[in-house]
Amino acid sequence: MKQYICVGADVHDRSLVLKVALGQRQPERLSFANNPEDRAHMIRELHKRSHAAGEAEVVLAYEASGLGFGLYDELTEAGITCHVLAPTRIARSPKQKRDKTDDRDAEQLLQLVRAHVLAGNDLPTVWIPDLQTRDDREPVRARLDAGDKLTRVKTQIGCLLKRNQVRRPDGLGDGWTERYRGWLKSLSTSGQEPTAGLGTGGRVALGTLLRQMESLEGEIAELDQAIQALSLAPRYILAVEELDALMGVGVLTAMVYLTEMGDLSRFRNRRQVACYLGTVPSKTESGNDKDHKGHITRQGPARIRKVLCQASWARVGHDPQTAACYNRIVEKNPKHKKIALVAVMRRLAVLMWHRGLEAQRKTRAAPTAHKRASSGDSTGPLRSAAAATSDERARRPILDRRRSERSGPRLCRDQ
Repeated sequence: MKQYICVGADVHDRSLVLKVALGQRQPERLSFANNPEDRAHMIRELHKRSHAAGEAEVVLAYEASGLGFGLYDELTEAGITCHVLAPTRIARSPKQKRDKTDDRDAEQLLQLVRAHVLAGNDLPTVWIPDLQTRDDREPVRARLDAGDKLTRVKTQIGCLLKRNQVRRPDGLGDGWTERYRGWLKSLSTSGQEPTAGLGTGGRVALGTLLRQMESLEGEIAELDQAIQALSLAPRYILAVEELDALMGVGVLTAMVYLTEMGDLSRFRNRRQVACYLGTVPSKTESGNDKDHKGHITRQGPARIRKVLCQASWARVGHDPQTAACYNRIVEKNPKHKKIALVAVMRRLAVLMWHRGLEAQRKTRAAPTAHKRASSGDSTGPLRSAAAATSDERARRPILDRRRSERSGPRLCRDQ
């Protein structure tokens, strides 16, 4: 009979706490520092125990965290079966939440591994993206983070003016126009005397915020160029073109969706897509209380929900079919318009999944053609329409693309 060494690991930035057990035997505690040398020592120790148990298979599980998947890569390369578990899907009682230690967490993970290898129970694992997908996520996430920071800085500027009773003069236009920016700069560079309600301290603070805003706008411009170039890569070009053709969806929204979702073929149907993105209602059913619906679960990547929300508002404003769907749901419950918006978001997410999945299948089916198209080789029949479109798209900034009558707004212009 095949033997298994089950390992539950509580992983932290500086430490690793393991509970190791052969089959159903009493577990043993091991601890290591979380650095390359000690992780290599941990792997040797697990291999040593496996050899002593007659080449027993080592199965280790740890919870996903902000440390990424480096430990998973090292263990898999060393021939150890590793599972990364979703913390939100691990059931914990109120008592366990109050009495939480590293040893107890490792023990709970060990029991989950045991139930999996010995009884066949399912593990609440997360999908592990490949190294390329992880790397592609970094500039896209940095772009969204920079946009959030820019929004906060602009809000701080507005609050600073309100606190000091400084009102925006007429004739500066709406939004952050050049005239409005020039007026703000003049406030921050006035003389020593208080100007327009701003004292010396207020002018210093305003100048700091304006410099932060300009710096963030420069960073966003560079990230936009990087994302634009990434969207032209052979692995993304067809999928981005398919999603970019949808009203309200532009290059940034498409890249957020594709990099966060990864391999779209891992979803079998639209229900799994909606559930993964957290756009389905929670439900409570007990006794005679049948199928009580609550708020959406908000599970999965919040970044996708954010861009879906922005794209959905654009579709409601410009797509008659989407507007009709939105208004029909609003008429049923005028006080809860968010329900209608979430429905539009869910429909858009499923539509993007269908189109992106078909594009990914075409990309896998013809990698040679896509490589020639991306390299600009115009000879032969493999010079595809996707390559011609990519050349045209490469000449346009990611946030300033023209809105065509066919596709509507190219990108929701949030920061």
